[in-house]
Amino acid sequence: MKAILTIMFFPAGITLMLLGMLYTWIDRKLVARLQNRIGPRWFQPFADVLKLFAKEQITPKGVNPLLFFGLPVLALSGALTAALYVPLMGMQPSHSFPGDLIATIYLLSLLTMSIGLAGWNTRSRFSLLGATRALTQMFAYEAPFLLALLGPALAASSWQINEINNFAAGRWFILTQPVGFVVALIGLMGKLELPPFDAPEAETEIVAGALTDYSGRGLALFNLGKAVELIVGLTLVASFYLGGLSGPLPFLLKTLALLLVMAVLQSLLTRLRIDQTVGLWWRFGAILVLAQIVVMILLKGAA
Repeated sequence: MKAILTIMFFPAGITLMLLGMLYTWIDRKLVARLQNRIGPRWFQPFADVLKLFAKEQITPKGVNPLLFFGLPVLALSGALTAALYVPLMGMQPSHSFPGDLIATIYLLSLLTMSIGLAGWNTRSRFSLLGATRALTQMFAYEAPFLLALLGPALAASSWQINEINNFAAGRWFILTQPVGFVVALIGLMGKLELPPFDAPEAETEIVAGALTDYSGRGLALFNLGKAVELIVGLTLVASFYLGGLSGPLPFLLKTLALLLVMAVLQSLLTRLRIDQTVGLWWRFGAILVLAQIVVMILLKGAA
């Protein structure tokens, strides 16, 4: 009984997944209202997941069963493991070690790599095209996203998320490193494949992209992985750039403010072609944040 209670309550996995689904609903609701639509009811993401778990998971012909069933588990496991190292709800991370920032970034990348491999594992032309786009787009935002988080890490002289969060308390790096903040936020949208970076799963072009052949439990696990990654990503950006996270109330206010900004961007911007994402974002995003880091190092050295 004690073990069951342990995995149910925060900061355990079940509560984190529920929080991720709640934030997913808030995002969908905000985008709907900004587009003059009503949007889903509050229970829609939860109902979708329950429905998928209750449905049969159909296995397409010609797939590797180990990859087909294992990749959704790997995607969700990577996101949940990354959550262990971030200050969720403004509390101390469950685990912390020097260099956990790099480990967390790589764990967050497991979702995209799993989606890409899931698409390559099937014979569907839509899945193959979606996998190609997902993996290609990954190279465009992964390096700028890491470089954007590197700015506050260099200021704190640490690669440990907990120490960076403590150093950032009262220091709003969004004011001193605005380019890094913009790049981090847009990079997070790219990792989650939110508009305008939703070319890998463009339903008007390639149905559901790499996940076209997925149904039932597999699709539910991928959706849960994205929901958890949304929470982890918002926590990282808020703790690094918005004065740190020191409790549940600052966590909710800052992450919801970021979610509102992301919803506005989703409503204002149209879908980018994959060549536009790779060409423009990789070129200008990485160069701008690198220039900011160089300026910061020079100023720090002069001081």
